[in-house]
Amino acid sequence: MTPPSARPPIWLQQVDLLAAEGLEPQRCDVLIAQGRLEAIGAEAASRASAVGAEPIAAAGWLLAPSLVDPHSCLHEPANGRAETLRSLQRSALAAGYGTVALLPEAANWRDRPERLQLPGPLPEPQILLWGSFSVGGAGEELAAHADQLAAGALGLAEAAHRPPLALLERGLELAECGEAPLLLAPRDPSLSQGGFVRHGVEALRAGWPTDPCISETLPLQDLLALARRHPQRRLQLMNLSTAEAVELLRSQPPPQRPEATVCWWHLLADSGSLDPIDEGWRVVPPLGTPTDRRALQQALADGLISAVAVHHQALDPEEQLLPLDQRMPGIAGHRFVLPSLWQELVLGQGWSAGQLWRALCFGPARLLGLEPPRLEIGSRRWLLFDPQRRWRAEPDAWAPAAANQPLAGAELCGQVLASGLSAELWRLAAGPA
Repeated sequence: MTPPSARPPIWLQQVDLLAAEGLEPQRCDVLIAQGRLEAIGAEAASRASAVGAEPIAAAGWLLAPSLVDPHSCLHEPANGRAETLRSLQRSALAAGYGTVALLPEAANWRDRPERLQLPGPLPEPQILLWGSFSVGGAGEELAAHADQLAAGALGLAEAAHRPPLALLERGLELAECGEAPLLLAPRDPSLSQGGFVRHGVEALRAGWPTDPCISETLPLQDLLALARRHPQRRLQLMNLSTAEAVELLRSQPPPQRPEATVCWWHLLADSGSLDPIDEGWRVVPPLGTPTDRRALQQALADGLISAVAVHHQALDPEEQLLPLDQRMPGIAGHRFVLPSLWQELVLGQGWSAGQLWRALCFGPARLLGLEPPRLEIGSRRWLLFDPQRRWRAEPDAWAPAAANQPLAGAELCGQVLASGLSAELWRLAAGPA
């Protein structure tokens, strides 16, 4: 993926420009040269002829900051059978992502400085790494927090469940994490009763083994108590999934309320909407009921949940063929997030583009401790999105390598046409996929 310097300048006529957080799109002309924004508004139109820019009718398209994924997984960056760093970056870039943060969960758990290195040189999108709260994510011994942060970890995270309270208290008291974020999942597997779908009428009718909501709400209560006890720490909640958890979080006073994320799939699917043979049932935390899904959407709209995570967890073809109760959990695919949530939240729920970008870009950036992206002269971290373009999610050069893609083969509406981070991703002149 080379810098976008080979293409001639382009002139986007009457594109919808979303420049920054707190704004809504404004229709204007934009001049782009070598992947950078060169001029906006009347100046773009006046300079276009002088530089030989190619005019493109862009009414209805959206030019906005690149998306930010606050947490995903990559087990074997160099030679993974399910996904490699190169295939993950390429598919994330094609989906409009400019930043992807990877959890410490890996074949070699990223719990010490020498493991916080990835094979380079690293092209775009930007890859950030979470350090580990405990050694090996086992919840038995504290990892070297200060050493990991000094080596470049953006913060500390843990496995997909809450560590023991005594270890958590010890780590927070030692305070080696300082003001860095500490991302923890409110989940206790010992309370799940071996289920992989949240308890509800739909799951019972389908005959699925169910997981009661207390596997999330009880550990969440503990984490909220720790957040009150240690207000100087940046404790964050990973992947809320139930209406009960939303209400618990809502009851927390705002000054002490932790930031929280939700996986994109929990905003789209529930135990009443999936066919039993569909991909996407086996996730952690488990899919909830239709009530859970609606509560998560509302919490995101209210700002109670700060960010949407892709939480990409790739499986190889052999693992994916195992029965649901025997395979590793997870779904994969950055490329489904923006078109699916545009259809569900913007067209279905009446959200504005600015609201959706708060959930997919500005909120995740803030959660990671980054400045919320904005588009200004010289920016390269932009995407161009056509909400009306139809395409089929079939294997191609930009697809993830993972076998467990929940919408693989489906026809989707809405596609990223171009990115300032790549000269190769250029779908402006392409016909329907």
